Amino acid sequence: MAKLLIIYHSQSGNTEAMAQAVYEGALLAEATVSLKKAAEATSNDLIDCDAVAFGTPNYFSYMAGAMKDFFDRSLHAVRGKVGNKPYSAVGSHGGGGRQALDTIDRICHSLKLKKVFDDVIATGKPSPEVLEECKELGRKLAQL
Repeated sequence: MAKLLIIYHSQSGNTEAMAQAVYEGALLAEATVSLKKAAEATSNDLIDCDAVAFGTPNYFSYMAGAMKDFFDRSLHAVRGKVGNKPYSAVGSHGGGGRQALDTIDRICHSLKLKKVFDDVIATGKPSPEVLEECKELGRKLAQL
């Protein structure tokens, strides 16, 4: 059984709804799933999982500060221990585009994580269709 970690930050609740949908999809696939706010996630969480999903809103064309803080706190502890670990990302924005998810991709690339599925992006509040895409992402990550 896969062990999936979902790390996210949300202030409006939009990205949280997306992360929750990823969680629900992974549970449907009978995976062991851990849903953590970025401020509460640790480097050991990332080291111990089989796959990870990141969720962040787009703030000023960048990821949320709490998500950046997670990467800053974890960098040295996870370097060399998470290579080829599968990941994907979800995020919301108010019209600013996907730059926040691009920054996650750059950090994950430097950590040698392996992107396995396309990101899911919502403009504002995620639609039922976007939430369904998030559930499907969770299911697919859980089946790796």
